Amino acid sequence: MEKELTAADYRTIRANELFKGLDEAGLSFAMEFFRASVSSHRKGECLHRVGSRLIRFGLVLSGRVQVCMDDIDGNPIIMASVTAGRTFGESLCFLGIEEEPVTISAATDVKVLWLRTDSVRQKTGLNDMRVHDLLMRFITLITSRALSMNDRIQILSKKSLRGKLIVFFSQCVHQFGSHTFELPFNRDEMASYLGTNRSALSRELTKMKQEGILDFSREKFHILKGDL
Repeated sequence: MEKELTAADYRTIRANELFKGLDEAGLSFAMEFFRASVSSHRKGECLHRVGSRLIRFGLVLSGRVQVCMDDIDGNPIIMASVTAGRTFGESLCFLGIEEEPVTISAATDVKVLWLRTDSVRQKTGLNDMRVHDLLMRFITLITSRALSMNDRIQILSKKSLRGKLIVFFSQCVHQFGSHTFELPFNRDEMASYLGTNRSALSRELTKMKQEGILDFSREKFHILKGDL
């Protein structure tokens, strides 16, 4: 597998909270512990289909992955748009649900480091400090993902589209640490993520721009009012 990973891939891996700070020996052990493998996928390719069990989770090395779930009417809703350095599917993989309710696909050409949770479930090696450290890291990763889902709930709980956008952009400012950022969404994807349609989203964004709340060009946004 080492031959499949570039220096840039290793920088991306080491930047993720699951592997951050590990030395060469620690990273090698972690790769074995999570039974790591690498694969590349073309834009539009399905990485996981709804109704099947997710046996591994992924860390995006390059490109972007989308996680979608159908609403009660069968319309797909984007649950997450996952960029390089971030993981997807870790909670579902660990739970081992037989029929997962999500579809995972490549939003662009992507390269993924796949990781398994078999060793996390097993009660062996607990006296090994390396195993204990990786278990704590994985728990932290799962907890962070739960907090991310709470952010999504805050958005969808708002009745008006303006309310959803205000919460969404407030979260973006916090996530990117800046009032200027580039979203991992085009307009159709952003509309799906917010639970609306593109026309309504475009109208509301135009109104907010005219009111001096924000400025934007394609996926790049600048929040002009600090408190929204």
